[in-house]
Amino acid sequence: MADRDRRIAPAVVQVRGARVHNLKNVSVDIPLGRLVGIAGVSGSGKSSLALGTLYAEGSRRYLDALSTYTRRRIGQTARATVDEVLHVPAALALRQRPGIPGVHSTFGTSTELLNYLRLMFSRLGSHQCPHCGAHVPPSMDVALMVPTTCLECGEEFFGPGAEDLAFNSGGACPTCGGTGIVRTVDESTLVPDESKTIDEGAVLPWGSLMWDLMKQVCGAMGVRTNVPFCELTPEERDIVFHGPAEKKHILYHAKKGDNFAELDFTYYNAVYTVENALAKAKDEKGLARVARFLREDTCPDCGGTRLSERARGPVIDGMNLGDAAHMTLDELAAWAPTVPDLMPEYMREMAKSIVGETAEPISRLQQLGLGYLALDRASSTLSTGERQRVQLARAVRNRTCGVLYVLDEPSIGLHPANVEGLLGVMDDLLDDGNSVVVVDHDVRVLRHADHLVEMGPGSGAAGGSVIAQGSVAEVAASPASRIGPFLSGEAQVRVRNRCASDEVFSAGAIHLETGAIHTVRPLGVDIPRGRLTAVTGVSGSGKTTLVLESLVPGVAAFASGGAIPAHVLDVRADGIRRVNLIDATPIGANVRSTVGTYSGVLDDLRRAFARLTESKKRGLKAGDFSYNTGSLRCPTCDGTGQISLDVQFLPDVDIPCPDCNGTRYGRDAYGVRRPVEHAAARDGEADAVVGTEAFGCGGGTFASSAAVAAGAPDASGGFDEDISLPELLALTVDQARGKVSGLRKVEDKLGILHDLGLGYLTLGEATPALSGGEAQRLKLASELTRNQADALFVFDEPTIGLHPLDVEVLLRVLQRLIDNGATVVVIEHDLDMICNADYVIDMGPGGGEDGGRVVCAGTPEEVAACEASVTGRFIAEELAG
Repeated sequence: MADRDRRIAPAVVQVRGARVHNLKNVSVDIPLGRLVGIAGVSGSGKSSLALGTLYAEGSRRYLDALSTYTRRRIGQTARATVDEVLHVPAALALRQRPGIPGVHSTFGTSTELLNYLRLMFSRLGSHQCPHCGAHVPPSMDVALMVPTTCLECGEEFFGPGAEDLAFNSGGACPTCGGTGIVRTVDESTLVPDESKTIDEGAVLPWGSLMWDLMKQVCGAMGVRTNVPFCELTPEERDIVFHGPAEKKHILYHAKKGDNFAELDFTYYNAVYTVENALAKAKDEKGLARVARFLREDTCPDCGGTRLSERARGPVIDGMNLGDAAHMTLDELAAWAPTVPDLMPEYMREMAKSIVGETAEPISRLQQLGLGYLALDRASSTLSTGERQRVQLARAVRNRTCGVLYVLDEPSIGLHPANVEGLLGVMDDLLDDGNSVVVVDHDVRVLRHADHLVEMGPGSGAAGGSVIAQGSVAEVAASPASRIGPFLSGEAQVRVRNRCASDEVFSAGAIHLETGAIHTVRPLGVDIPRGRLTAVTGVSGSGKTTLVLESLVPGVAAFASGGAIPAHVLDVRADGIRRVNLIDATPIGANVRSTVGTYSGVLDDLRRAFARLTESKKRGLKAGDFSYNTGSLRCPTCDGTGQISLDVQFLPDVDIPCPDCNGTRYGRDAYGVRRPVEHAAARDGEADAVVGTEAFGCGGGTFASSAAVAAGAPDASGGFDEDISLPELLALTVDQARGKVSGLRKVEDKLGILHDLGLGYLTLGEATPALSGGEAQRLKLASELTRNQADALFVFDEPTIGLHPLDVEVLLRVLQRLIDNGATVVVIEHDLDMICNADYVIDMGPGGGEDGGRVVCAGTPEEVAACEASVTGRFIAEELAG
């Protein structure tokens, strides 16, 4: 025992030789039992160290202790590319982008609070007799699993158990299947352009969901198909939308060729065509094909509660389960403790036990600023930040000890007023004996850390090294640190010359008036034209409702002459013809979408390579250079650059294709080479060298070393004389800029990507793997050179995941849009962005029912002076700097 007492527990996690993605043989010690912040510009390697190394090894080693049978049924992380990781605890990760929840998920189910509510109503509720409808007072019968006797009719019945009250199982409303909504055909979408004839495709479902020959069958039903739809008689229109399913004999003429065929075909009217497609939709992809022809309404039978009539039977304090789930978290926190006193004396201990279980999760969620959310709120409508905080609250509630928590940007979506709650939660994790590693850019979060590790100095190939580490004071004082000046307060993000307060509306305004919707009260706002406007407020204050559900559809309808949303009472946006919503949703659905394809660079390169003499000699066209369908793509991986290996009880492993080494192209593609002039790398970034380490590429690895493996020139020769297309795609944007001289369109597009701060991205990088901020900026690539005087750009939290230096780049990008005449609106929590805005509209003052109003509007200084504004207090501190 004495020997054991003398043992000293490890104080640090030792990482040696980490080479995950762009990490350059990183060796670092991560203190245990401390809050460790990892900082760095976008693409510097922060997540590669935190998630790709620490979490990957911590979780993998824990799972390795489980049985083979169990491991086959658990999604596992692949082994990290690292020489050694010592003393890493079992790890949990809270990622920046939690998965999008399913249709049955609500705030109540994701927090598990609904489980306790179901238990309360099952065990403590007065149950409705299924024979006569009378309510029987609360009793212990359900808990004792004995029948309850109705005091009115004398019949016995079993009260519903907790599982019988679940809308994703036994308690689901049969009409909506427990979703709370019903989908019906929106007839206004079936023929959007009545100036077209049926033959010209006026009836959209017949072109996308049904055989094209339905037009001819419609003609056989007596409808004129060669006149504008608007000229059809009421009888003809009724046949199109609701005609009977009659079999008709038609002479079908194929679109191509002169072939005719006699067919007997049953008529499907336009409405039934959509209903039939909806009934056959088995997945999200199938539903997406039909979605534009549908509208969603509250289920008429359950009133949106998702519950069957029987599940709505139990009552506590005059409320059923649906009523209780409609309460916000704050309302539930006030009501739940009163329930035991409503029970008979002999049931109060059980009631206190059930209600007591809700106290911890409720307090954690409130601490994270989510008290305004109702339990029946669909999880799919929660923001990324809200879903992440739900994850965090659940993790803390487990009261573990000795676990490594890796938090990826937990401050995303948090108003400055809620950051203190986040810091308190992390402190609680440490107090329980855990270790916390947090990747973040918010200086208030980083200043709270016990130890900082800063990655950099740049992004992509220019990053991947530890440039500073130590206490906050030590990093702030380090001359190599890029976050240091912001930690010390010496530097602030101020890159725009904001217009004077009396000039804000000099170019005009967009006027919007709305009625009540959700928790937002009737209101009116003016948004200055040609300026940068920030819409601010605490979580749940109504920012998203105002901008995304009112402003965007309202102005879009005004510009197109379409139907304005019913709650939008007035909108005036003279001169606005386009509304561009730039959000952080991933680009593309799979690894076939890359930076090169999305930006249009690859199309221009394919055409350039097709013009080469060697291509003409081989008979190669631009299409042959496509890695998706061209003849030069790798036949082994079909142009994806990777193959998937099924290794039984271990996780499936995606590896670079062994034949093309991740380049997506076959060996023949390297034989077509374009001469390039020797050009120095731009902006201080070194040229790529064949044979260097592979670049991380989301779903696969796009390796520059593949050029050698596939038959490209030897590494010693470099790329100074000529280069193939797959070699170009293995370069970063900045590296490629020096290799495409003479290709003006390509140079221009690469220059724009550089100006967007994306020069470190590899042209072959899969776009679904990009961060939210990277995706937003890439979406702007085609917009920066256009006249934008007729455009409104709306950004939903564009600073997500951005270092202060990256925010400076973003602000310069927004300024280019404004210089081109654009009106820019951002939904923001980031104080750097807010303080650079010309105009601020602050919603609140609180969240949920306590919000939904415009607290104040004006310049940042004017909002800072508003005593009623919660945001204003933090703006004032930032401006005082």
